Amino acid sequence: MDKKKILIINGHPNQNSFCRALADAYHKGSKSEGHEVQLLHLRDLEFTLDLSKWRSLNTDLEPDLLRTQQLITWANHIVVIHPVWWGSVPALLKGFFDRALTSGFAFKHRENSHLWDKLLSGKTGHIIYTGDTPTWVYKLFYNSPSVKQVKKITLEYCGIKPVKVTAIAPIHNSTAEFRKKWLNKIEAIAKNQN
Repeated sequence: MDKKKILIINGHPNQNSFCRALADAYHKGSKSEGHEVQLLHLRDLEFTLDLSKWRSLNTDLEPDLLRTQQLITWANHIVVIHPVWWGSVPALLKGFFDRALTSGFAFKHRENSHLWDKLLSGKTGHIIYTGDTPTWVYKLFYNSPSVKQVKKITLEYCGIKPVKVTAIAPIHNSTAEFRKKWLNKIEAIAKNQN
């Protein structure tokens, strides 16, 4: 198995979330197989979420975002872990995408064209999301909007491909046994990357 450089991004804004436990499990599984791993909890970063406020200040990216861009450049596999809220991602993760995946870094529009260059090509991805809606309901009745947003419209737009998706639901009222089973599965997935 080839050793990877893995960046795990935990997009949950709460310190003691199940997403954090999943990120820790992925980290543990990857490290146990000798992969180089960096773990990023977005709640610990300092940056302005509101793009209009940042632009009005006319400043460079904050140090945490510059460091994050360095980690994205370094990684060849990017894991995004997040809850699904209102069919989408938390504002923290959306704001992170808006601010960190900038034009000239993650993509570049071509002059006089509707096409663009995917500047993060050559990297692979994995989305792990939690939700309260049963997975089959989220797929069948809602058409998985957060998956489209993160996989198709964000990661693949920047060239990250292929992107695997792991859905964990329903979390609301889930048992300790259910959560433990998923933590073990995520650790095993991280160990068995190919």
